[in-house]
Amino acid sequence: MDYTDLYIDGTWHQTAERFDVINPATEEVLASVASAEIADADKALDAAEKAMGDWAARSPRDRSEVLRRAWELMTERRDHFAHLMTLENGKAGVDARGEAAYAAEFFRWFAEEAVRADGLITHAPASGARIVVQHKPAGLAVLVTPWNYPAAMGTRKIAPALAAGCGVIIKPASETPLTMLALMPLLEEAGVPPGLVNVLPSRRTGALVDHMLHDPRVRVVSFTGSTGVGRKLLKSAADQVLKPAMELGGNAPVVVLEDADMDTAIEGTMLAKMRNLGEACTAANRIYVHADIAEEYTRRLTERMSALKLGDGTDPSVDVGPLVNADTRDKVAAFVADAVAKGAKIECGGETPAGKGFFYPPTVLSNVSEDADCVQDEIFGPVAAIQTFTDQEEVIRRANDTEYGLVAYVFSGDFKRGLQVCERLDYGMVGLNRGLVSDPAAPFGGTKQSGLGREGGHEGMLEFMETQYISASW
Repeated sequence: MDYTDLYIDGTWHQTAERFDVINPATEEVLASVASAEIADADKALDAAEKAMGDWAARSPRDRSEVLRRAWELMTERRDHFAHLMTLENGKAGVDARGEAAYAAEFFRWFAEEAVRADGLITHAPASGARIVVQHKPAGLAVLVTPWNYPAAMGTRKIAPALAAGCGVIIKPASETPLTMLALMPLLEEAGVPPGLVNVLPSRRTGALVDHMLHDPRVRVVSFTGSTGVGRKLLKSAADQVLKPAMELGGNAPVVVLEDADMDTAIEGTMLAKMRNLGEACTAANRIYVHADIAEEYTRRLTERMSALKLGDGTDPSVDVGPLVNADTRDKVAAFVADAVAKGAKIECGGETPAGKGFFYPPTVLSNVSEDADCVQDEIFGPVAAIQTFTDQEEVIRRANDTEYGLVAYVFSGDFKRGLQVCERLDYGMVGLNRGLVSDPAAPFGGTKQSGLGREGGHEGMLEFMETQYISASW
């Protein structure tokens, strides 16, 4: 790999301590990557503080043009980034290319949003004063990203932060740091000044991030990952009263009503379940199918899942690559074993293949009980757990019966009825007759224990800005 050191102030820094990045398809070492320490974090904060002053003072159009150029360059090099993600994450080529395009799109979207931080001038009705409202860069931002989307989870944070005028330090997941490091030369070429974006891979994530969150120059923390880790970061953020943007865990229900178009429901479920091998907080986790259509739905979903080819994602004919590591694979296998022990039937898959690589086959479970572990927790793998229902009120209650509230999916042939069900689901996002909700132009985020704030849309840039009000008379 070409870029394996820390990226601070526009230069590459080696460290005494390094860690290995493993190819999940072969279990071979891909690269040895530098591991940041506290002193490295301080250097990155110094660099970001210095660079941000000039960047924030630039016109919105200047910042916009840099982000637009980043989109152009990443789009040109989509295949390069896709291949790198397949190597370090394991995702199949089609998923990797899709993520590369999705990741690049955040640069284009926020290039357009950079010039739209609209303020307000109005006349106070009682006092007669003028109310002037504007949005200003909040300050330095610490970005912490997960391993499941090595490119998109970074660009979804970097792009709005730069659009807003902020400097950033990004801590990528230890399993997949290579993609984010490889993005830095591209940003240089696009015109991002040295020091504005710094990348600190590290095996000591907790101590490193906690240290940065207690630096008074840091004003925003943006995290994507588990709810458990998010809670810890929120406690640290409270000490400095930081702006938190938290995209946390999910437990997404799929509700297939009896009037659903079967083709649409199957296609939507496949996308919601198998996009990124199910290693997504938006992945379908609990599938509720009306009893009247459950037999046909299960048969057709099983046919589709059984037809998927499992293997090394570098093979273009492969549909399903390995899971990211052994722990993730073993957790998925344990979910299946638990569900079967509680009465579920394996319709396909359900058996860990022998040999190298962290593979688990596409699996369909029917007759899954409400107390199965996979119903209570995120599966984060290629397992479709099907339950049935007969009453609409009942399924809405069951779908909402979780501490999470990130995304839900509803399939109905009656648009009015479908919208009525969507509005009663306590989720930040709902896909109606669609298995994909993620879009750079839309506000991504959840309710309850699934997070705070929104990424994407116009709201995504405002997470990195503070609102200032000036009272004046003229």
